[in-house]
Amino acid sequence: MPKQKTHRGSAKRFKRTGGGGLKRSQAFTSHRFHGKTKKQRRHLRKQTMVHATDIKRIKQQLSQMR
Repeated sequence: MPKQKTHRGSAKRFKRTGGGGLKRSQAFTSHRFHGKTKKQRRHLRKQTMVHATDIKRIKQQLSQMR
């Protein structure tokens, strides 16, 4: 049986943290900033953690990543 490959799209979007969690970039950051407040734009710059309900699925996609 062949080896399971890492999902390359997921590998580019998610990074593992030291404690085993997953961090991701925020959505809604590519255009149309005139409709967002300065506070919204500032907070969207930061990365955030993946929600607990999605961690199992994403870790499975990244199973071959070290």
